Amino acid sequence: MAASNVAVPVALATAGDRPLEPSVWGDFFVTYTPPTSPLGSKEHMRKRVNHLKGEVRRMFEVSKTSAADAVKLVGTVERLGVEHYFREEIDAALSRIRDEELVFGSSDDLHIVALRFYVFDKFRDDGTGAFSVNLCSSPRALLSLYNAAHMATPEETALDEAIAFARRHLEAMKSELRSPLAELVSRALGIPLPRIGRRLETMYYVAEYEQDEGHDAALLELARLVRLLHLKELSELCLWWRDIYDDCKLSYARDRMVEMYFWACGVVHEDEKSRSRIIFVKTFALISLTDDTYDVHATLEDCQKFTKAIQRWHESAASTVPEYLRTLYLRTLRRFKECEDMLEPNEKYRMCYVIEAYKKIIEFYLKEATLAHQNYKPSFKEHVDMTSVSSGLPMLVPVLLMGLGHVATKEAFEWALSLPDMVLASGEVGRFLNDLASYTVGKNKKDVASTLECYMEEYGATGEEAFAAVTRMNELAWRRINRACMELDPALLRAAQSAVVDLTRSMEFIYLGGKKDAYTFGSNLKDHVTSLFLKPVSTV
Repeated sequence: MAASNVAVPVALATAGDRPLEPSVWGDFFVTYTPPTSPLGSKEHMRKRVNHLKGEVRRMFEVSKTSAADAVKLVGTVERLGVEHYFREEIDAALSRIRDEELVFGSSDDLHIVALRFYVFDKFRDDGTGAFSVNLCSSPRALLSLYNAAHMATPEETALDEAIAFARRHLEAMKSELRSPLAELVSRALGIPLPRIGRRLETMYYVAEYEQDEGHDAALLELARLVRLLHLKELSELCLWWRDIYDDCKLSYARDRMVEMYFWACGVVHEDEKSRSRIIFVKTFALISLTDDTYDVHATLEDCQKFTKAIQRWHESAASTVPEYLRTLYLRTLRRFKECEDMLEPNEKYRMCYVIEAYKKIIEFYLKEATLAHQNYKPSFKEHVDMTSVSSGLPMLVPVLLMGLGHVATKEAFEWALSLPDMVLASGEVGRFLNDLASYTVGKNKKDVASTLECYMEEYGATGEEAFAAVTRMNELAWRRINRACMELDPALLRAAQSAVVDLTRSMEFIYLGGKKDAYTFGSNLKDHVTSLFLKPVSTV
């Protein structure tokens, strides 16, 4: 069955008062057989991958003579989604680049300087202090400036001008740009490069890099081959999900396994992190069923009983929850035990952190349900404090860490569960993007008031004013994340830091920069899923 033949259903079921779009994919990936690789067996493919990795390592050796070449090579490798093969080479290249700061300090190539996120004052006009109009002759330099400036911290307000300057001129020239630069600019104006998941950026960049006359064939082929692993995982997960979804019989809940897996690949895509990806998807699936139960179906009494049973965390508590939720309750406990069984003996301690995080998010679901049933509209601050946790991001950080290897330390779990500002900022991004998207399509009447509604109520603002205010707060939350990345101890918390950043980036794409909810309405992701998983893999 070809991907182009997968039709989007027209009829929509309903969940409460919210239209519930059926799965766009149905059982397509359960029965889908990927085309045979031109390389034949997996063993031949693995040998080819190893050969290509050797060629790219030689490229790193050549780049040692030029810091500019090293910057470009690192950027290309990361955007093609194969950086996990070359961590040592990338670290060594970045170390050399830092040591050659004087070289970059004297460079007049904004594209190179921006790639290193350097200060941009040297590109201002001496007379007016504004950015020089001469920069407008180089769209690629402007694009680099625009992307780099989005790594600003809350204190770096001077970069607001850089963003505004670059955006204004990129908007003005984008209709005149040629492919692939035109697509790069258009995409960055929607979601800046530092805020899009690496695998999702790769989805676009592989095709664009192929059009570049200076592309390297070995790098391109390596990027395309990495994708084949995902199709096997997706098929197995779709089969697992069909069993759970049909068994729980929660017809009001969203049927979104393909979208969940797409989401996971945007967070953790490396082939050696398959365990983390599978644990993440299966846990997320159970959270999604529970979230929909609290949001669109359960009575307040149902929510209270289910929450109390979750706090007990024992199969004997199943008899205390409403009959229609007993299967979900039991499946949740058993699935967490399955996850624990996937861990090594010295890793099993991680499960207690994940269970604690799950219990916490259920408590916040109950808080939201209580306010919604009481028709109480909280203050703006109350709402943000509550929904930044119930957005799910803080709970998903330890879930993502659980399946990682030795880099996920006990300190990382304790840091994540303490809800530091970086984690809360990530939750805020998830909530703000969700509410911005809901502003245009509407939300379920049973949901607690959105951030926009609370802002309008508290400040007497119009919808447009609230939309602008929440957009600004989303930007500030991202800058708090940027600041935390610079301040955290990488020796202890690198895995946790990466988990937060990658999860937040994934939210930007799932909510399409606050424009659409592509999880609730899976048809918004159909073309992207096709591009990531189903387009032919070519080799040289």
